[in-house]
Amino acid sequence: MGKNVTQKLIKSHLIEGRMIPGEEIGLKIDQTLTQDATGTLVMLEFEALGIPRVRTELSAQYVDHNLLQEDFKNADDHLFLRSACKKFGLWYSRPGNGVSHPVHMERFGMPGKTLLGSDSHTCAAGSLGMLAIGAGGLEVAMAMAGEPFRVNMPKILGVKLVGKLPDWVSAKDVILEMLRRYDVDGGLGKIVEYYGPGLKTLTAMDRHVIANMGAELGATTTVFPADHAVMAFLKSQGREDAFQEILADEDAEYDEYEEINLSELEPLIATPSSPGKVVPVREVAGREIYQSYIGSSANPGLRDFAIAAMIVDDKQVHDRVSFDVNPTSRQILENMMSMGILGKLIHAGARLHQAGCGGCIGMGQAPATGRISLRTVPRNFPGRSGTKEDQVYLCSPETATASALTGVITDPRTLGMEYPRFMEPETMLLNTEMLIPPTQESELYDLEKGPNIKPLPQLQPLPETLQGLVLLKVGDDISTDEIMPAGAKVLPFRSNIPAISRFVFSQIDETYYERAMGHQQQGSFVVGGANYGQGSSREHAALGPRYLGVKMVIAKSFARIHLQNLSNFGILPLIFTNPEDWKKISQSDRLSIPNARNAIRMGNRVQVNNITKDETYETEHTLTPYQVEMVLAGSLINLVKQKGLNLAKNQS
Repeated sequence: MGKNVTQKLIKSHLIEGRMIPGEEIGLKIDQTLTQDATGTLVMLEFEALGIPRVRTELSAQYVDHNLLQEDFKNADDHLFLRSACKKFGLWYSRPGNGVSHPVHMERFGMPGKTLLGSDSHTCAAGSLGMLAIGAGGLEVAMAMAGEPFRVNMPKILGVKLVGKLPDWVSAKDVILEMLRRYDVDGGLGKIVEYYGPGLKTLTAMDRHVIANMGAELGATTTVFPADHAVMAFLKSQGREDAFQEILADEDAEYDEYEEINLSELEPLIATPSSPGKVVPVREVAGREIYQSYIGSSANPGLRDFAIAAMIVDDKQVHDRVSFDVNPTSRQILENMMSMGILGKLIHAGARLHQAGCGGCIGMGQAPATGRISLRTVPRNFPGRSGTKEDQVYLCSPETATASALTGVITDPRTLGMEYPRFMEPETMLLNTEMLIPPTQESELYDLEKGPNIKPLPQLQPLPETLQGLVLLKVGDDISTDEIMPAGAKVLPFRSNIPAISRFVFSQIDETYYERAMGHQQQGSFVVGGANYGQGSSREHAALGPRYLGVKMVIAKSFARIHLQNLSNFGILPLIFTNPEDWKKISQSDRLSIPNARNAIRMGNRVQVNNITKDETYETEHTLTPYQVEMVLAGSLINLVKQKGLNLAKNQS
């Protein structure tokens, strides 16, 4: 039996385990990606490991999230990251150079390579035939130190694409169709691989849109073949030497199958407040909007801005609409300028923002209270935009731009104009000057730590007996944005765990911090619903609660990255064997596990006692033996120190 692209990528990097779904495997990591919202913590973790220099083929640090400099905090952290890159041997992408994912694709993406990133949308690089996976920052620090990345071997979902996209339908509608079918947890434990004749009509940047939002399916990653489209993209970036063809064998098989006829798709839109609440645009057409936002890592290509410019050419957007344009890289911005794209957008009323993540992460561009904001971003979790009672819809550039003109949600097919055609140029203006290469003299540099950068907190091992109050009970699909918010108010504290922990669960319960501090020493618990911890890879959503004393989270199910982050920082993640037991636990109930350490060491079934109600619940953990060791030790860093792992020896 032949191999699909995913199997080829995994086999060529397999260090530990067997390629059997559900079994733990260890993968050699070629490249790593960090961004500034997670990267400062990664650098502190890498420093704690005591490794003098990264051992990957290439590691890159991007400054794209925390660009607003309201005071010294972000500026100080940028200097810290610059110094860490010089000391540890990473590439440094300067503030304003652009969003990590499209910039990495432009400059460093290579078919056949593995990429591990401390950002859940690292999977976007799967558009180039890479195995690109988002992970917690501590796992990325370990990969930078030369350690393998461990993950349970996923199933591979093969999605056959046939047909051709109709006018006014684009790549965003393809991934929205996947979300309509599978929702935000349908990809859990799976890698999505696209194949079929429909791929011939999708450019590498079209594939980036689809691969990027594979994270919203809960998938481990998304994979495309490295074919003619990838070669064309690399050639346009002056990097055709990086190309190697990687195709699925003709007799390749998949664990599961799906098919999408591109010709049958129509404009789609995700309604508030989940990427999985997808409906045809025509069903919500006519609703009044306040904002229309173009850009983000989910629609980062030159084409996405060019189509918008051609739609608004010689027109004005509605006077009620804030038409926000967020270029995704400085290189794309320069090409927009040279091709006249930017002028058309600005003349039509666009508000131009700097190249970076911006409003996607709640860093500015927050919408008005209770007003509809259409965005080409990947997520619309409650409050992520920066406005607590937001109404964010996710859509294509075509739908967002058409609606900006009319002032209401508009199916772009009803505009009454010919669909604009845009061909990606064979060559582009290139900008490599904002990327600072690694130095060879690491010993000459010291880390520049401003007053807001604090040491990592000391985390104690799991106690023999777990006992404490349920301080919070939440429902299904709670995101890491709700556990630990982002935005201009919170993210500047990402290098200061005591300070950022004040915001834990503040979107859900503003009293949580004060209540948790009262139980910090004895410990407390959280009870969650299905898909707990979906969304961003930010490990602050685990480390913040851990600092406040959370020892255990019981949920119906967990998102992959958050489950790993909980384990990384010594929080015991348990799953109800009977989901109906979730209903029986109340906030403020006292729970206990008398022999917790022995229970999780001896098997995966764990009995949880409800002292308040005199009840017992059966739970289980899905931890690998290595994750069990991490939880028992209190954190992965503790485990590394306890075992005295000689990473230099392992690397050799």
